[in-house]
Amino acid sequence: MIVDYRIPDNEVDEIDYIADEIDVLDFVMDDVEGGGGGYEVVDDYDMVTDTSSAQARRGKDIQGIPWERLKITRESYRRTRLEQYRNYENIPLSGDAVDKKCKQKQKGANYYEFFHNTRLVKPTILHFQLRNLVWATSKHDVYLMSNYSIMHWSSLSYNLSEILNFSGHVAPTEKHAGSLLEGFTQTQISTLAVKDDFIVAGGFQGELACKRLDKQGVSFCTRTTYEENAITNAVEIYDSLSGAMHFMASNNDGGVREYDMERFQLTNHFRFPWPVNHSSLSPDRKLITVVGDHLDGLIVDSSNGKTVASVEGHLDYSFASAWHPDGRLFATGNQDKTCRVWDLRNLSNPVSVLKVNMGAVRSVRFSSNGQFLVVAEPADFIHIYDTKLNCEKRQEIDFFGEISGVSLSPDDETLYIGVWDRTYASLLQYNKRHKYGYLDSFV
Repeated sequence: MIVDYRIPDNEVDEIDYIADEIDVLDFVMDDVEGGGGGYEVVDDYDMVTDTSSAQARRGKDIQGIPWERLKITRESYRRTRLEQYRNYENIPLSGDAVDKKCKQKQKGANYYEFFHNTRLVKPTILHFQLRNLVWATSKHDVYLMSNYSIMHWSSLSYNLSEILNFSGHVAPTEKHAGSLLEGFTQTQISTLAVKDDFIVAGGFQGELACKRLDKQGVSFCTRTTYEENAITNAVEIYDSLSGAMHFMASNNDGGVREYDMERFQLTNHFRFPWPVNHSSLSPDRKLITVVGDHLDGLIVDSSNGKTVASVEGHLDYSFASAWHPDGRLFATGNQDKTCRVWDLRNLSNPVSVLKVNMGAVRSVRFSSNGQFLVVAEPADFIHIYDTKLNCEKRQEIDFFGEISGVSLSPDDETLYIGVWDRTYASLLQYNKRHKYGYLDSFV
């Protein structure tokens, strides 16, 4: 990954890897700002309100964008975005090569339906390639990054609260071997993971901060490395074979490190010859997918870090991976604008190549029951595939804005999407659709 590309709060308008119209109103208000609009522009933020499912059914834009007041239609602006959005590539023209070879899967499915758009929640991103900053621990509880803060949103009480603020000094309140008792100051959080009562935040300088949600303070702080190339690219929390909670951190120094979350001790450290952008553990805890600044993905033994297989086919670097709960299938997301699904029984070719619309695949998630695969682009689009139909049909969720993260609740009932935009930043909530039979009314 690019080593030093961050997005400071005061420099969001200097981003050059994405289309110039990163913010919707920057584009659609051009004529108005030039004096030829014919109406006065009021504060854009004040114009935007939450949107409920009932309002959306009556025709309100799910993000509250007042298309009727603008000099461009939604359809026209969508065409412009598709034409002008520039996908970031480490391997030149990797996306173009995919466009020529691959066709998109049939869209039109409807697995999740819009429920609410919350404007009170303001998700942000730090590094344009790292988009794992939204995590749902239940269908009502969501954790996300907003500038320097980890925030909690309850969709049940509509309450937003701050869990941890990294803008000042953060130090551990517990004593563990290897913990930095002096803590950190002004830590820039590049990635996040939340599971049950545990939070692990990874920083731009290799920092790791661990917190228990049922306790005050921070439990553990450490630096994975003091090398310059130290970004924490991804974190995954999981139950180990012993039943104890562990987490795994993927770093730009080529390391994959495993820690236990009882004593916060390093239990494994595997090294690879290129920056590791993401790693994920198989359901049986025996294998790890490792992807990074290399065209191929690796399958390694979780006990010793030795490579047992590799997958070939992507045309650029990968930043996402996930295992299907059956332990047989796994998916990788790449800057070549594809998500590829692989079968451990035959890794010579992917079982599915899922081409997206505009940009790199930055996040992939399988639902807990394995039926759905959620694929997130950097902006504007989330794709949901039905694995029972071999991913041949998909639902396309269409909006405007950079995606800070996407998360399914553990029961698969709710899908949350973090949208980063100066005017339309929000948290989108989609609920799973259910088909009820006649006899259900008697239950």
